[in-house]
Amino acid sequence: MNETHTSTDRTAPGDGTSRSPWLPPRWFIRLAWRIHRGLYRLSRGRFGLRTPRDDRYGLMRVTAVGRRSGRPRGVMLAYFEDDSNLVTMAMNGWGAPEPAWWLNLQARPQCDVHVVGEHRTMRARAADERERPQLWDRWREIDRHLDAYAARRPNETAVVILEPIDEATVGPGASPPPSTTR
Repeated sequence: MNETHTSTDRTAPGDGTSRSPWLPPRWFIRLAWRIHRGLYRLSRGRFGLRTPRDDRYGLMRVTAVGRRSGRPRGVMLAYFEDDSNLVTMAMNGWGAPEPAWWLNLQARPQCDVHVVGEHRTMRARAADERERPQLWDRWREIDRHLDAYAARRPNETAVVILEPIDEATVGPGASPPPSTTR
């Protein structure tokens, strides 16, 4: 029997046993990230962001302060909206290590977020044990291979919630959020 697979269903053909969905090589994932950031930068933010829909995640740019360098570090991330919060995952392209942006936000949770037509100052935190299952299920609605991708990682993938910060509540002595793009 000859099985065919579309580009959206890249599970390997087989005898009924399921394999992990196909992922490109790590070097390709990293190259794609660099190209995405570069296009965003070259277009001065006109290209590279996307608004989420019910069946598709959005794309945002998050700028956080590096935990070691103290310099602004920007990253493009998938997200969906949950009321006024933005929800993403600390997945590092489904590689084993925690992504640097998540380590930076754990050290210093305040960040700048650019979404289509808007800039927001936000605070990052991991979803708690009550929130995580509901938010994970929402991601699963967007990406049917989510559990298979997550199984590639040795540790649980953090679901990250970005909550709006009212500028008045940042408080005296708090450093301003990073504002330069990299």
